[in-house]
Amino acid sequence: MFSYFKNIKGDKVIWIIVIILSFFSLLAVYSSTGLLAYKKQGGNTEYYLMKQFIILGLGFTLMYLMHLVKYTYYSRLSQIGLILTVPLLLVTLISGTNLNEANRWLTVPIINITFQSSDVAKLFLIMYVARVLSKNQEQIKEFKRGFLPAILPVGIICALILPANFSTAAILFATSIVLMFIGRVNLKYIMALIGAGFIVIILILTIAMIAPNLMPRSTTWKNRIETFFNKEKANSDATYQVDQAKIAIVSGGLLGKSPGKSTQRNFLPHPYSDFIFAIIIEEYGIVGGGVVMLLYLILFFRVIRIANKCPGNFGALLSVGIGFSLVFQALINMAVAVNLFPVTGQTLPLISMGGTSIWFTCISIGIILSVSRRIEIETKNGTEIDILQENQPVTA
Repeated sequence: MFSYFKNIKGDKVIWIIVIILSFFSLLAVYSSTGLLAYKKQGGNTEYYLMKQFIILGLGFTLMYLMHLVKYTYYSRLSQIGLILTVPLLLVTLISGTNLNEANRWLTVPIINITFQSSDVAKLFLIMYVARVLSKNQEQIKEFKRGFLPAILPVGIICALILPANFSTAAILFATSIVLMFIGRVNLKYIMALIGAGFIVIILILTIAMIAPNLMPRSTTWKNRIETFFNKEKANSDATYQVDQAKIAIVSGGLLGKSPGKSTQRNFLPHPYSDFIFAIIIEEYGIVGGGVVMLLYLILFFRVIRIANKCPGNFGALLSVGIGFSLVFQALINMAVAVNLFPVTGQTLPLISMGGTSIWFTCISIGIILSVSRRIEIETKNGTEIDILQENQPVTA
């Protein structure tokens, strides 16, 4: 199988993992969209399968194109992207498409493509934080010249995402903390940042109790947390999703019911996105679910391996930041499905049915592969990457 990919650059294992996860996606989406197809497509069950296949095909194209770009150019791109991201998030917050009391979506005129602006912000922020940390290594222990330039954009972007999408803001915040830790930021500043994060959570829950109209989504977050920790006192409507997911998991057993034989897909809200992992366990059993989890963990292991091989800071921080964000999101989705975490609304990267979310995931993996590809090229040529150029890619 490896010989088949000998002409493709970048980490071959990551390519294979992406292909396997995409195969799981096609099977799971086809199975979980049966009821949706009868409701909206007149019983054409192949509609969502073909749509997902086309989306994944375009995603692979984007991933291939991204991996061809020299990764140091993403450093300069992050500056432009971050500047554009702030007004984009503001527009989304003010006049974006409202769904469940949250303005998360923007629609591109003419082509009528809808996307979550937080996906754009997440990618550009990780790239920018990696850039800042790599450039400021000599002053990284200082507050003014090391910590502050990194935390300011994180605070602004997370604050703009938070009102509509707490879980995405939390994932991005956690990813930034991991990057700062790896980037050798003073530990006392990181601990203070974590403490500030907990204070923000407490403030949000307080707002939900005192003035729920001030931030409508805060009430939803509060109810989800209360439901998770007090399941016995919660009403059946509040625990419906989790209960149906539990039934799916239990009925799947060790080896599952076999592909296409899920029954809970007819009862679970959004079985093709938020709770697709429960459908996978129902049809493929704990073994199938374990394989999916293992694939994500291997993906992160390969990302760490790439970072260790990268002689410069920017490439290492970039690959770890993006890889951690994707795998952390996947683990949260799986934890929600098995009731180890409150409901968040996070999709399973590369597997859940989607459009632009899959494309941004593929772009992210393409950037990781770009780092890996560059290492391969330099190693093959027997030369060393210019570390100074990489840490200050403005000149790239």
